[in-house]
Amino acid sequence: MKRFVLPAAALLLAAPAFAQLAPPNAAGVAMGHVHLNVRDVEAHKKLWVEQFGATPLSREGLPGVKVPGMLILFRQQAPSGGSEGTPMDHFGFKIPNLADFLARWRAAGYEVQREFKGTEGFPNAYVMGPDHLKLELQEDTSLKVRAMAYHLHYLVADHVKLRDWYAEKFSLVSRKRGEHDTADVPGMNLTFQTPREVPTIATKGRVIDHIGFEVRNLEAFCRQLEAAGVKFDVAYRKMANLGLGLAFLTDASGVYIELTEGLDKY
Repeated sequence: MKRFVLPAAALLLAAPAFAQLAPPNAAGVAMGHVHLNVRDVEAHKKLWVEQFGATPLSREGLPGVKVPGMLILFRQQAPSGGSEGTPMDHFGFKIPNLADFLARWRAAGYEVQREFKGTEGFPNAYVMGPDHLKLELQEDTSLKVRAMAYHLHYLVADHVKLRDWYAEKFSLVSRKRGEHDTADVPGMNLTFQTPREVPTIATKGRVIDHIGFEVRNLEAFCRQLEAAGVKFDVAYRKMANLGLGLAFLTDASGVYIELTEGLDKY
């Protein structure tokens, strides 16, 4: 797949200040969603609405919420484990005031794992939600919304190789985020890191079951990926009841990926 190098302003990494997906890049790709396996859909919905200002999805058949930059979808199924221990260790948000957020989080009975200065020099924290879902928060005092999707964090054996795979296959733009090697898709930053102990458990079945990209002209895009040697777990198909086209694949680290077309209408 050809890599398109665009000016930073054209990436639209920072999604609009309302809950919708970002416009796609030149290859037709944008951040779509994170899909969670959860024991209690209503408990997760309550968390995202009250703590992050998320908006519940109004369409039937696909429970979830939306925040600026992406959707968070729920499957009522006990996860086989938390996000730690998998290559998708956590995903992160920018928020306008970290101290205020953590005060509300603790008052609601949720765990704050650790507070620290992040790789970009701002106040950060790891927090834990239901089903051992790990999230990262980064303070951005210029933010005008309660929360905005910011990054997916991969812990893998060869992080540069995997970063380059994502950049090539999905036409992402590689850059440094502080000390981390990363790649930008509209609506989200993908951050790649090699830890001392590399996770070996694939994401499928865990609390973060898979991540998703929204793709314009998905059927043709899947043919391009197949021609480039990408193997699909689930070939392209249409789900008329949901108004979606979709396909699934797994990256080399074990992160399960869904490609969708039509989720931007939700």
